[in-house]
Amino acid sequence: MIIGIIGFGAFKIFGPKTETKVTSYTIKRGTLKETLSLSGQIDAYEKSTLRFQTSGYLAWVGVKEGDTVKKYQGVASLDQAELQKNLRKYLNTYMSERWDFESTKDSSGDTSIMTTAVRRAFEKAQFDLNNAVLDVELKAIAVKYANLWTPIDGIVTKVAAPNAGVNVTPAQSEIEVVNPATIYFSATADQTEVSKLTASKSAEITLDAFIDEKITGTVSTISYIPKTGETGTVYEVKINLPPNEKFRIGMTGDVDFTIRKLADVLYTPVKFIKTENSKKYVLKQNKEKVYVTIGEEMDGNAEIKEGLKENDTIH
Repeated sequence: MIIGIIGFGAFKIFGPKTETKVTSYTIKRGTLKETLSLSGQIDAYEKSTLRFQTSGYLAWVGVKEGDTVKKYQGVASLDQAELQKNLRKYLNTYMSERWDFESTKDSSGDTSIMTTAVRRAFEKAQFDLNNAVLDVELKAIAVKYANLWTPIDGIVTKVAAPNAGVNVTPAQSEIEVVNPATIYFSATADQTEVSKLTASKSAEITLDAFIDEKITGTVSTISYIPKTGETGTVYEVKINLPPNEKFRIGMTGDVDFTIRKLADVLYTPVKFIKTENSKKYVLKQNKEKVYVTIGEEMDGNAEIKEGLKENDTIH
């Protein structure tokens, strides 16, 4: 008996609570809205991951995480001693080939009366000279690619190898730069939702990090092709954000769009409207059946065009 009482007591204390049902409603005048809510996160139009083209000895790192950089500013470089020596070596080879070419040209005489053997020797000298020029140009490019420059203004968000004096591969020496002035909110809409949106449409964004703050944005672009890596057919919707130093790449949140709106109308929740012989009616406080004319329905509410007035109570 004691066990039974204890069990019953536990059920009474910890058992599920029944929800209180709303059994009446007072007709109001206000604004009906149909909204579309999407989820997404903050991203940036201008962001760049910088890598060296080849492995090498990291000679200089000119930035650290959090630094502000300007477009085309140098941020790091590999040791160029070997590259510079190679460049000088190939310059010497070029000069040697150039002299050989000039000697061959001088000994060939009039090019219009060259023998076949002499012409071939002259053409070979020309090819060797051309290759020497290309070698010099390639080594000059290698010297150029031993430096990293940022292609955008922004803030350095990652320096994979912050200390010089180590050998690195391209992946080990990544430097990431993001321009905070170009941030936007990236949301995804499925094929039934994207048709309701247009460019320049205003939106209200709530970030999970700032749940009490409403941010107004504007749709900049809606992708024409589905977003890759997603389940189902979804499209990316980009919403421009106002600059704010509190915002960070990757912050998640929700965005709400107003699809339709009716101002200054009487409305009631749809659940209070009943149907009889294709006619709509509601029950008033005294169980009186009142036929009504319904207009637009939005987000679970229906516009009342005729049959009721403001402050009427229905069941």
